Amino acid sequence: MTIYEYFIVFPDGERQEVPEPLRFDDLVDLNGRHLALPLPTSRMIAYRVVKIRNTEERGEAKSYHYLELVPAAELEGYTR
Repeated sequence: MTIYEYFIVFPDGERQEVPEPLRFDDLVDLNGRHLALPLPTSRMIAYRVVKIRNTEERGEAKSYHYLELVPAAELEGYTR
């Protein structure tokens, strides 16, 4: 039996477990949840998945999703 674990890694190196895997280039909030497009406003904290690293050990598979902060100017393009 293999246990699957998923983590987000913030730009400062802090890690947080999330319930589901993310895809490359996904936009997520502070808790690693997908942001629904179009965004209601550009005045929010949003991250983009820029790297995914998978590790496997006996009975464990871990995915690390590295995040990058998305600037407000870029978020303007995702609003209504």
